[in-house]
Amino acid sequence: MFKMIERVVERLLWESRFMIFLAVISSVMAAFILILIGTYDIYIVVKHSLHMFSSQEYFDEFHKEAIKHIVSAVDVYLIATVLLIFGLGLYELFISKIDYLEQEERSSKILVVHTLDQLKEKLAKVILMVLIVTFFKYAIEFHYENIKTLLFLSVGVFLISLSIYFMHKSHEEEEEQ
Repeated sequence: MFKMIERVVERLLWESRFMIFLAVISSVMAAFILILIGTYDIYIVVKHSLHMFSSQEYFDEFHKEAIKHIVSAVDVYLIATVLLIFGLGLYELFISKIDYLEQEERSSKILVVHTLDQLKEKLAKVILMVLIVTFFKYAIEFHYENIKTLLFLSVGVFLISLSIYFMHKSHEEEEEQ
């Protein structure tokens, strides 16, 4: 009797992994919505670019707004990438291997995830890129009025460079092993 109850409980616990499917579907849907948002940002730039040479004042204003929209689109695309990698990684880890992804020869294997550490590493790299783009977006909008603000900008750029260096260095060490 106890053995049968144990098997039923273990089976329920094992099958509970399918609730992760909600996270997978939500992540992929959110990625799709963000792709649409980023594409709309680019559409705005293209639409307004038709008038950019109408006057010098309009060109200067368009230039500032175009950079903001394009950087925002890149930021949104990167976050969508995080969500897509996260969703597909959860699916591979908890539900089933994606056979088609393993057999596909035309694409890179960036979406192939076999361990939780691989998923964390892939997410960390893309999240670092999101943070870099976000820093870039705010650095463009910021007004540098004195040497102190320029110093803060240079410290920020140095820290970003350092983080990219360490990320690359850890990737090199993993390849050597």
